Amino acid sequence: MEYKNQTFTTEKPEETQTLGEKLGKTLKRGDVIALVGDLGTGKTCLTQGIARGVGIASDEVVNSPSYILINEYSGEIPIYHIDLYRLENSEEIAELGLSEYIEGDGICIIEWAERMSDLLPDTCIKIHITLTDTNASHSTEVLEVPSQAPEDENIRHIDIQYPISR
Repeated sequence: MEYKNQTFTTEKPEETQTLGEKLGKTLKRGDVIALVGDLGTGKTCLTQGIARGVGIASDEVVNSPSYILINEYSGEIPIYHIDLYRLENSEEIAELGLSEYIEGDGICIIEWAERMSDLLPDTCIKIHITLTDTNASHSTEVLEVPSQAPEDENIRHIDIQYPISR
C-alpha cells in the first residue's frame, strides 16, 4: 500500500484541536485513525478536534476512555474512541472484539494503536505525535505561524500518513 505523508507543527492545545477539526471534516464512515504518541503528547486533544470536525456537538465532552476503554459519540457519523493504554498485550486486545468497531459504520479512533498494529486495517490513517524541545531544529509544514512564544516548552510534531487508495 502506498501512503501520502503530511507533517504539521502545533504549539498550543487549541492549534492541535484545530488541526483535528480540519482532519475530521475529511473523514468518512469506516475510516480508522491510529494514534501513536507518548503520554501527554496530545492524542486526546487531536481526537477532540476530530470529533468537532465530524460534527459531534460542541457541548459533548470528548475525553480519553483510559479506564473504560471505549467511548462512543453520536453524530451524523458515530465516533468510536478506543484507548489501549491500560492493556498490556495483544491477547488482551484481541479478546476485546474491536473488529466490530474497526469494521463498523462509524469512525474509529484508537489511542496507543501501536499495541494492536497487527490488527489494524491497511487503510487506516496513521498519526504519530511527538513532542520536541523548542530549541531543536526542524523543518515541517506549520499549521499556524505563532505570533508569540509557545505556551509550554514543547512543540508538537504531528505526522499523518494517509493510504493513497483511501
